[in-house]
Amino acid sequence: MNRKYIDCREYPSDIGCTVAIFADTDEELLEAAVQHAVSVHGHEDTPELRQQLTGLFREERRRAA
Repeated sequence: MNRKYIDCREYPSDIGCTVAIFADTDEELLEAAVQHAVSVHGHEDTPELRQQLTGLFREERRRAA
């Protein structure tokens, strides 16, 4: 199973955030990303924010062993 992630470095911000968050499920990733967006970036936890964040999820590419 490939993990999902969201990486602040891919999106410009005034603080130059370099945090990347990884999780095994969309639900876990969304909760962590929302907490980060609210506490670090000052966003409000709204349905629109959650939808935007979900749209930014990427799938980790595993290297062949």
